[in-house]
Amino acid sequence: MTSRERILAALNFKTPDRLPKDLSGMRSTGVSAFAYPKLVKALGLPYRQPKVYDGGQMLALPDRDVLDALGIDVVTVEGTLTNAIDQPDRWEPYGFNGRLDALVPKGSKYTVEPNGTIVADGGSRMVPDSYVFDAEHGGNPLNLTDEIPMQPLDEVREQAKQRAITDAEIAEIRDLCRRVRATTDRAVFFAHGALYGWLSIGAQGGYGVFPLLCVLEPDYVHKVHEIKTAQAVDNARRLLPAIRDYVDVIIIAADDWGTQSSLIASPDVYKTLFQPYFRRINDECHKQAPNAKTFLHSCGAIYEIIDPIIDSGFDILNPVQWCAGTPTYRDWKDKARGRLVLWGGGVNSQVTLPRKSVQDVEKEVREVSKYLSQDSGYVFCNIHNLLAEIPPEKIIAMYRSVS
Repeated sequence: MTSRERILAALNFKTPDRLPKDLSGMRSTGVSAFAYPKLVKALGLPYRQPKVYDGGQMLALPDRDVLDALGIDVVTVEGTLTNAIDQPDRWEPYGFNGRLDALVPKGSKYTVEPNGTIVADGGSRMVPDSYVFDAEHGGNPLNLTDEIPMQPLDEVREQAKQRAITDAEIAEIRDLCRRVRATTDRAVFFAHGALYGWLSIGAQGGYGVFPLLCVLEPDYVHKVHEIKTAQAVDNARRLLPAIRDYVDVIIIAADDWGTQSSLIASPDVYKTLFQPYFRRINDECHKQAPNAKTFLHSCGAIYEIIDPIIDSGFDILNPVQWCAGTPTYRDWKDKARGRLVLWGGGVNSQVTLPRKSVQDVEKEVREVSKYLSQDSGYVFCNIHNLLAEIPPEKIIAMYRSVS
């Protein structure tokens, strides 16, 4: 099988010739730009500057020889960036105050404070001993002494209109996706703001506020979601006919519904205020691109809403964080079996991968992947990103332990 055939077999619950694998198909299956040079060296490949395509999480866009060395079956097209073809005109060097000799997307803006803290355009900060950028309170300040803020619906409408995709954008994306399809036999993972990120339980006000609005002001949330969904559906109708022959997986949402032990909001909130709107977006994507599969990223202990996620029309769930909450990876697989593709979950990323031996990683990967791949419907990768502290030998062992 080609890599694309292997991925498509898994996504359609057919048996691939080996377990399909992903690295950096999207921004939660990636590798830290600080870990990437060590990985390249450990694989015996020539040195190169990592391309930091996510300047918040500081993720590297893996090169094709790295994908080859690890047996990776997916490339990404995110907006107008891809790792399937060379795009030297898209990148420029930046040294992150001497900490990382890297490339960043052209036009990226950073300043350095006297203490070495790097400040990105928009205000997020990377202090000298950090490997990622962050904002105060994680970007989600919470003040329970004030009224819960509710964005005026006119502003919601205007913001939605600003995300309407243009003919020029469609032409550029179409041409890029066409080139990618002609260049690689790997599956193409597509992400673009025209289709992605419209609904989230951490929307206006953040995770400390929007769940409260869902409980206290459900009529308002319905109106907000109606506005956003209508624009997302219109974007899908316009964009997907132009690229449907060139992409295989389309991310619809990164909507984290879980904490380390439970849901952020109740299953009823999801079923009432999210499921029908996600369903409309998914249905339109399936109508316009019937051979592509839709993807949901949702972290945490979300086992309780797997059924509603399926009923929302999603084909794929990531990152399969079975180490959050009490259900095991076997429970996750049994719940999803034959109905929902699991993408991730390959090893306990909070305990086994960072804290235990290479041999322990290999053992757990083999055990977990063997079960999750039963009856197909599984793509292997870590639970979320490979962090800066993970040594390359563990990354290599993780990927080479599956077959």
